Amino acid sequence: MAEPNSYEEQRRRHVEENKRKLGELRLHHLSAAVRDAAVKPMPTKQLKLRKAAAPPAPTRRSGRVASLPRQPDYRNITLPPDLVYVAEEARAYALTKAKELKNQLCSDHPSFIKPISNYAATSSWLNIRSQVNKRYLPWSDEMIFLVDEEDGEFQMPYYALRGSFGTGWKWFAIGHKLADGDCLVFQLVEKTKFKVYIIRGSSYYEKDHC
Repeated sequence: MAEPNSYEEQRRRHVEENKRKLGELRLHHLSAAVRDAAVKPMPTKQLKLRKAAAPPAPTRRSGRVASLPRQPDYRNITLPPDLVYVAEEARAYALTKAKELKNQLCSDHPSFIKPISNYAATSSWLNIRSQVNKRYLPWSDEMIFLVDEEDGEFQMPYYALRGSFGTGWKWFAIGHKLADGDCLVFQLVEKTKFKVYIIRGSSYYEKDHC
């Protein structure tokens, strides 16, 4: 009968030893904390609404740029769906009138004539290489101004290698409703500024030519 008592005694000692070790490691406190955390509901996190950002302030223009006339906004202007071609008589009439005007301009400022085709009236480029002596034009790429008969200024790049006006010409053409058969007279009034006179091909039909 001594063996069962000895076994029970050993078992009791093992249990007490384990309890002592658990106490040293404080694992029973950790398990209790985990149990309490599982039962305790997590607090609901409130969402914060972000305020809409204020619209950016208008871009400040430098004194030199601010002094220039504000460019018209042609972004909402669409090109006509159908291209219209004028008769050769109307084209020749506009060219003749352009030559007469060119002869009346001050000879101190070089000038040239540029007939307008449907392509030139709707393109983003205007090549002037063959119409004017290159010595009057900038030798490198530079911003230039076209000034219409109402003194409205239109800024656009001039590309020396191509001998043409770039982006900005399209808005000038649309804004002035240039069409096939028109003729433009360009007069170089400053190093990078041209005065532009428009002779309409359609003016042929306003005369007694029909």
